[in-house]
Amino acid sequence: MKKIALASLLLQSALAFAQPAPKPYGATPSAAQLNWHKLEMYCIIHYGVDTYTDKEWGFGDEDPKLINPAKFDAAQIVQAAKDGGFKGIIVVAKHHDGLCLWPTKTTEHNITKATWKNGKGDMVKEYQLACEKLGMQLGLYCSPWDRNNAFYGKPEYLNIYQQQLRELYSNYGKLFISWHDGANGGDGYYGGANEARKIDRTTYYDWTNTWAITRKMQPGATLFGDVGPDVRWVGNEEGHAGETSWATYTPKASQPGKEPANGEVMYELGIEGTRGGKYWMPAECDVPFRPGWFYHASQDGMAKSPYTLLDLYYKSVGRGAALDLGLSPNRDGVIDADDVAKLKAFGELLKQTFAVNLAKDATITASNIRGKNSKLYGTKFLTDNDNFSYWATDDKVNTPTLTLSFKKSVSFNVIQLRENIKLGQRIEEVAVDAYQNGEWKQVANATSIGSKRLIRLPQNITASQVRLRIVKSPVSIALSDFGLYKEPVHVTAPAISKSRSGEVTISTDAPVSNIYYTLDGSTPTKASTPYSKPFVLTDGGIVKAIAVDGNQTSEAANVKFGLNKENWKLLNAANNEAAQAIDENYRSVWSTLQKDTSAAFKPTELAVDMGGAPTISTFTYLPRQDKKTEGIVDRYTFYVSDNGTDWKEAAKGEFSNIKAHPVEQEIKLNAPIKARYFKFRADHVISGNGVAVAEIGVRSK
Repeated sequence: MKKIALASLLLQSALAFAQPAPKPYGATPSAAQLNWHKLEMYCIIHYGVDTYTDKEWGFGDEDPKLINPAKFDAAQIVQAAKDGGFKGIIVVAKHHDGLCLWPTKTTEHNITKATWKNGKGDMVKEYQLACEKLGMQLGLYCSPWDRNNAFYGKPEYLNIYQQQLRELYSNYGKLFISWHDGANGGDGYYGGANEARKIDRTTYYDWTNTWAITRKMQPGATLFGDVGPDVRWVGNEEGHAGETSWATYTPKASQPGKEPANGEVMYELGIEGTRGGKYWMPAECDVPFRPGWFYHASQDGMAKSPYTLLDLYYKSVGRGAALDLGLSPNRDGVIDADDVAKLKAFGELLKQTFAVNLAKDATITASNIRGKNSKLYGTKFLTDNDNFSYWATDDKVNTPTLTLSFKKSVSFNVIQLRENIKLGQRIEEVAVDAYQNGEWKQVANATSIGSKRLIRLPQNITASQVRLRIVKSPVSIALSDFGLYKEPVHVTAPAISKSRSGEVTISTDAPVSNIYYTLDGSTPTKASTPYSKPFVLTDGGIVKAIAVDGNQTSEAANVKFGLNKENWKLLNAANNEAAQAIDENYRSVWSTLQKDTSAAFKPTELAVDMGGAPTISTFTYLPRQDKKTEGIVDRYTFYVSDNGTDWKEAAKGEFSNIKAHPVEQEIKLNAPIKARYFKFRADHVISGNGVAVAEIGVRSK
């Protein structure tokens, strides 16, 4: 009997150590996608003729000679990204205006016609060399929409576009991503035709065969687009994924009967992805560093602060997606000094926050270990900095617990979790408890985990024990990381607002010792004007402010205001409902939207009597801010008048990219104009029958 028992014990032990790895669950990432996940953050670089025309999208008729940067330095641009903690860059080699920043053989509209380097330069090559020198990965974007090319919209253009991709794939080294967007068709120069051209977005680019070029020539590159096929657009240009964010996705077309394609997809589904989706297609969260994607001098000093970037990091990378930050070199061909400083401060903040994983000092106990095999699937792999070594449970153990025990209490405010995504995205819900005052207290919960999940706590948690509970999972667990971190203490930048009468208020979420502000564009210090009560800013301008509490100083808040609207009146009394467009409240909306969406949109006007005759340098338009697109204006005309009867056109154009990036639009005049009256005309809207306008404004400086 003893021999039988011993044999049984040895057999059980052998079976335990022979326990196979968990089977993959659902779609899993390719080698190229694994590399993409490892990057976490990269930057997309927008520079071209729009840098000099002050536009976001060029029309296609711009002269390449505009490109003549006095100090172009690819290494400076790449280094700025690297200092921010970014691991790669995407070069916009061709934007919608059609100008190629490399010496292509496919069109004359390229860098060889630029003034820069007497037409002998190649900006893409310089970026490649800078990336190789600085250890950064390179990606490229060649816009499929080309507003310059005479053949766009015709069958001949497909060959041109594919040949441009072949040139880029052949001559600029190994790429980590080939980036494509959904901007397809519309009005343009088109070789002088000056007309609108429409395409069938689902078929025109022959994506199956076009992407096959990438697969063959750059097998290590992921393909980004509205529908991937490797990386999906998250569905907004705000830099964040959904609170729940699945790496798996099944794209759906926005129109019945259509196949999903770039520009033809229900993009709002990309925010969260699809649980159990057909493809491993994680989200990229793209967002410009400044208000616009291209450089505009009027946006100097308005780049996102380091803590704003950190917040976006939590909401993108910390939700299993990637952060793609838009950098915009200035007219000299370098990143502005203030932008460089903010990037570097963000990089230091990241290092400081994640320098020490407090969990490494804990004894970690699991309620279950797969096959009782600690050598292969034990808790030691949770803190070893390897994304693919992991703690695993037996097949039928889907809701286990982990307990971290410390010799003395630790204080933390960030929790990090990571799954071994080679085995798919498995966990659906977790909760974290802290042992405080003799009992367990839940301090956090989350849904999707995937490649990385960061839970940023609203306050510091101090405890001697921490417990992770897997609340829901359809299969066994394969968790590769459990981390506890301490984000540095900081004071939040103050909020700055202005009333219709021009009264400026500066406030903070929590009490602070002092607030200081400036009105001359300089960065505030403790020597600046102290804020004690609201003040009137008659002619508008820039207000910057900092909050100070003890030895802590916040980042500077920075807001640009237009002229006061206290004396503004609608010129036509019948338009009283339009007063919400001039009430200095972005939450209120002037709407003329009709339920009948089949009727054709008719141009809609708003005329204003400003009560005086200020000097107008800029008009502003703020679209609705409720994340809906109906009624957002994308083509406009502004008029001015001295008497309210005879009108003169002051500005006419398009709000480029406003559907994806609905921020305040600035319409700068070629020369300042003095006028008492102005009129805004909505010539076209993205969708819907009517307009939905949050705010119209005027700036004099």
